[in-house]
Amino acid sequence: MLPLLAGFFVMGFGDIIGTVMNQVKAECAADATRISYLMPIFAYVWFLLISIPTGVLSGRIGRKNAVLVSLAVTVLAMTVPLFANAERWYLYVAAFALIGIGNTIIQAALPALMSNIVEPSQLASRISLGQFVKAVCAALTPVFVYLTATALGNWKLLFPLYGVLTVGAAIWLWITKIPDERNSPSEGSSSKGTSTTFGGCFAMLKEPYVAAMTVGILFSVGADVGFSVAIPEYLKNVFKVNVDLAGMGPTVYFVAKTVAAFAGAIVFARISAAKCFPWCMGLGLAATAAIPFVSTPFAFLSVVAFVALLTANSFGMCMALAIGRFPNKANEISSLMVMAIVGGGLVSAVLGFAQASFGPVGIVATLGGCLAYLFALGLFASGRRDRAK
Repeated sequence: MLPLLAGFFVMGFGDIIGTVMNQVKAECAADATRISYLMPIFAYVWFLLISIPTGVLSGRIGRKNAVLVSLAVTVLAMTVPLFANAERWYLYVAAFALIGIGNTIIQAALPALMSNIVEPSQLASRISLGQFVKAVCAALTPVFVYLTATALGNWKLLFPLYGVLTVGAAIWLWITKIPDERNSPSEGSSSKGTSTTFGGCFAMLKEPYVAAMTVGILFSVGADVGFSVAIPEYLKNVFKVNVDLAGMGPTVYFVAKTVAAFAGAIVFARISAAKCFPWCMGLGLAATAAIPFVSTPFAFLSVVAFVALLTANSFGMCMALAIGRFPNKANEISSLMVMAIVGGGLVSAVLGFAQASFGPVGIVATLGGCLAYLFALGLFASGRRDRAK
């Protein structure tokens, strides 16, 4: 498990984009506007474009090798910014595009690889543990940016630091013996050689369980992005909190998410994720519905933290339950679900429209809609589990 958890730490490097955006724009002031548009697009469009090809790649070369490819791309990404400057600002864009590519591949391949060594009943627990490690990396990135800028005199030294860490993770995984799913395909498996195809990936959507869980990923990521965007807006518009102070609001949400990921690793090792799913989402939905009735910023942030504690593991639960039901289709399922991450952008667009049209009520309604689907999905998953018995 340890080299796989190191892979989850590298997965957290994807959050470097938002963290260093201000430094890049300050260095390339003449092209700051262009960079602010291009960087997010080139970083996240890959979830839509290469998630399914990653499933095909994993089927051909093996899940472990696919993860090693992602780590190689990440090392290259950490090298490019060292040659960037105000005149060559496009190298920053290229670097973040490579970070996005590497991050997409590892998010699609690593959970599938984890299923090679973890029993289906324990997969949700292990994915939650991986998400905790990823969250720790995301939390440490601003600290590393500050330390390299102050102690070493150049914030860009963060990139070779992360490059070295990625090389270490790659070597660790490379020398670790992990069963190759291609060598022991069971009946009906799609893991054999070249049998993972584009058509095979999309064909999994014909399975109602997989389709429902894939849409669940869309709403899970959408709710996550939605809360991070909505919290400062709600604090400013409803409680008239200072803009700078309101900007710190999402920290409460992300700290609670990190705690929840660690707790999920412990809880799901003992209690089925399918059994926990409807309770977590139902209570999270009820707490979200209570937001309009809180009267102070402290009460609002307390409710937000409670929601994060309950719903933070929805991504891992959706992926683990789907892979656990169809373990021989892990490549296809992981690819579909990572592609659904683009749902975060769709929900953000809906959230912006709802806020402009209906104000704070629109924010709560949009987030509540995401959690309502996840609650219904939890009931569906729990019911299917009972019938399976």
